[in-house]
Amino acid sequence: MQDLNDLSLFAQVVQHGSFSAASRATGVPKSRLSRRIAQLEKELGVQLLRRTTRQVRVTPLGEAYYARCREMLDAAEAAREVIEHARDQPGGFLRISCPVGIAQVLLAPSIGHFMRANPGIQLEVEATNRRVDVIAEGFDLALRVRNVLEDSSLAVRTFGKSELRLVASPALLDSIGRPRTPQALEGMPGVNQKPHDGKHVWPLVSKTGEQVHVSYDPKLISDEFALLREAAVAGVGVALLPSMYCRDEVERGELEVLLPQWDLPMGVLHAVFPSRQGVTPALRRFLDYLGEVLPECARKMGMIPNVSLGMHVAPPTEPAQRAGGKAKELEAS
Repeated sequence: MQDLNDLSLFAQVVQHGSFSAASRATGVPKSRLSRRIAQLEKELGVQLLRRTTRQVRVTPLGEAYYARCREMLDAAEAAREVIEHARDQPGGFLRISCPVGIAQVLLAPSIGHFMRANPGIQLEVEATNRRVDVIAEGFDLALRVRNVLEDSSLAVRTFGKSELRLVASPALLDSIGRPRTPQALEGMPGVNQKPHDGKHVWPLVSKTGEQVHVSYDPKLISDEFALLREAAVAGVGVALLPSMYCRDEVERGELEVLLPQWDLPMGVLHAVFPSRQGVTPALRRFLDYLGEVLPECARKMGMIPNVSLGMHVAPPTEPAQRAGGKAKELEAS
């Protein structure tokens, strides 16, 4: 198959009537033009141009070949314009998964502006708190607020982080005591999200880097933070919540923060999407939109905006130690 560039050079010579004029129009040296067209004629086994010292004439077969070349070049230019238009005005269907709270608080205020600015994009946003299988369920992108799981098949873009807090109602703590160490949490009633690994534990890290996992007694399991928060306020159990979901209740005294001197893993606001597929112009535009609105919205909600919005794959997490014993070290109430 002939090189499309050679066809273009041939068409330029025919259009401009000489190698010199074509060289000036294209910026390609005259000697190179001559060599490339001679090579094209050799590959085709025909003479396309008759050369004299003064002029270049197109052979009858060259005229027919030029007409077909022109059609191909025009089609290639039209294809390029389609891509350019798609970049400027992307279109297509995007299927998005998003936690209910994020949809209500972070996306709802600005999604209308995105849709008006991108009329060619059709969105289906499934507001759900379950962790969807992006590839198996056919999602183009999923927003998440949990820890970033390592998955080589998914690309990740982070937008912000939220501190996690262990909180409980004053009434519950008055009845069972206020823990002073992680070990004192062992076996306490808990309300929490469904763990990915099936282990009902709270992960804590000391200021010196010591990692401890403490088992709790799951009383309520839900992927809805608002439900977990209200259950904690009602005294059902200790809850592990993003600070953005419980800061008002803490300020009002409806919830108390447990072991504030110990750190907990950050909840990461991030998007995941298939890494082995090319990012379509529509998905690129939606990612750019998220990068514009989510960090600022996250900051207003008390989260820590991400300083780098690059794409990456999450590193593996380090194993943690389990808390030993069932000793209850409680502060007298």
